[in-house]
Amino acid sequence: MHLTGGYTNYGQDIGILMLDTIFPRIPGDIGNARTYENIPVRYKIVKDAYASKIMGKAPDAELLKPFIEAARELEAEGVKAITTSCGFLAAFQRELADAVNIPVFTSALILAPLVRAMINKDKKIGIFTERAWNMNENHFQKVGWSSKEIPVCVSGMLEGSPFPALFIDNGLQEEREVLEECMIELTTRHMKEHPDTGAIIFECTNFGPFSRQVQDIAKVPVFGINQLLEFMAATVNIRSYY
Repeated sequence: MHLTGGYTNYGQDIGILMLDTIFPRIPGDIGNARTYENIPVRYKIVKDAYASKIMGKAPDAELLKPFIEAARELEAEGVKAITTSCGFLAAFQRELADAVNIPVFTSALILAPLVRAMINKDKKIGIFTERAWNMNENHFQKVGWSSKEIPVCVSGMLEGSPFPALFIDNGLQEEREVLEECMIELTTRHMKEHPDTGAIIFECTNFGPFSRQVQDIAKVPVFGINQLLEFMAATVNIRSYY
């Protein structure tokens, strides 16, 4: 067998561009490597990329350059596809994809056209986010679709909720049970207001640990960055059938 080198490390097929954070990340969160037990991932922190600079109506434009540089570093280190730790980076999708020669999927929002094709035409897609008031058409269009063509209903955390207080304000500690209650409240409220929801997409990568609880309430398919990452890992490193 002929062996060819070129990198220092091998087998980390998916690179993850991380915001600069210190809050706790439990299994199920994209920032906890144990989330992907069978998929080795490679992390790259983008310095000074704070959630507060990303999760507005548009991310700080000055962050685009360091994100591009970090993406190119991951590519040079041998990853086969790149994602990010915040779905609001959908706003950088085109620029990041054009900056490298491997696939980039910045946000689970990119799944909306696929989900739309799979569910009943009379159903809507629920978009779950932390700050619903900042999620807008620009984020959707940057990943290739429009809410004018794909019916979505966006729901977020209540103002003053402990969930964004931890993950957006970069807190150090919180009780898991408190965070779970926030997700239960969000899901219950959403399904009451939008009973015609046929599927849910998590914009927020911090929602992953609570996917099961959301589905138990909503009774619909739930999509997030974890499902997309696992799918992409399977496409960039196809398994052998022999």
